[in-house]
Amino acid sequence: MNILGSIMYEAWRMLLESSVYILFGLVVSGLLRVFLNPSTVAKHLGRGRFRSVFKAGLLGIPVPLCSCGVLPAAVSLKKQGANTGATTAFLISTPESGVDSIAISYALLDPILTIARPVAAFFTAVAAGIMENLFQKEISGREASPDLSCPVDACCDGLDCPPDEHAHHHTFFAKLTAGMRYAGTEVWADIASWFFLGLLFAGLITAMIPGSIMTHYLGGGFSSMLLMLAVGIPLYICATASTPVAAALILKGVSPGAALVFLLAGPATNVTSLSVLIGTLGKRATAIYLGTITVFTLLFGLVLDKVYILSGVSAVAAVGQAREIIPLWMQWAGALLLLLISVKPLSRTVASWIRRARSGKEADSLTPCTGSTCDCSSGPDRPFQERKT
Repeated sequence: MNILGSIMYEAWRMLLESSVYILFGLVVSGLLRVFLNPSTVAKHLGRGRFRSVFKAGLLGIPVPLCSCGVLPAAVSLKKQGANTGATTAFLISTPESGVDSIAISYALLDPILTIARPVAAFFTAVAAGIMENLFQKEISGREASPDLSCPVDACCDGLDCPPDEHAHHHTFFAKLTAGMRYAGTEVWADIASWFFLGLLFAGLITAMIPGSIMTHYLGGGFSSMLLMLAVGIPLYICATASTPVAAALILKGVSPGAALVFLLAGPATNVTSLSVLIGTLGKRATAIYLGTITVFTLLFGLVLDKVYILSGVSAVAAVGQAREIIPLWMQWAGALLLLLISVKPLSRTVASWIRRARSGKEADSLTPCTGSTCDCSSGPDRPFQERKT
């Protein structure tokens, strides 16, 4: 019981430290939903071998989608006219970053890693996208056909009700309410199960694994990063959930560069997403996707370790310093609010596990959703259910 208590204590401590920052990221994601329609992004991703890739990589950084949610979104962009390079860039930068993961990175890690994470995601995405387009003989020049339907309550499809007229249908408060509802249900449901699993895993690492083992095998250098890459590529974990795990690894002596490799490779790749990408983009595009992620994550990992050495900053000492900014009462309030909004998605996950254990059926098909978005809210075992918006 002492061991179990230690694991739960470490997990709870990380929840307290990150809760307010996660809520902030959710608020921003809700605002992006109602004030920056994803269809607007799709308009800019169909023209040019380079311009569209830069736009896709940059605009994918703040979008709060995990590695399962980004697949149907990318398929939708592809159908709306985005070229393969732009689609690939979006597929990499989006799951590797996001306003929610950036916020929790600042809470649990340190400013250097917080900045390095989206920067590395952007350049990796751009490199992969440009390579995709350079290998293509022709790039589609047609404009995307964006979805103009109302992001607040889908009251119209935007065709018979032009956007400039529709802007007067909903007040600012109505849009704000819809955005907060979306953040607290749709966005958080996508990552809640994974986040709490990540907390438990981080607690397990902190409480059970001796720091000497981590320092010996993952203390730095190319070999430690290869090992983290081997762990991260097949693992199914979102950017937000991977952050407390990375923080626990750093506290145990893992180099920040090796932790960055895990933070980039884990969310962007897994066995499921790679199999879907082969069917969606083709084998060559998937090989470029995986190869670029491998090379650039290792490169940025080595560079990051060098930055820490030259700057004289200790990653272990810097981890979690952001918690000092937030008063304890606010941390508790944020943690309790997160637990409250997690009851429904977590209960759905547990119910899904129970049903599957009783039925003994095989896993559901891993084909991406045909709808406008994808439901990860039922938990890690069912990442591609269709969900209404």
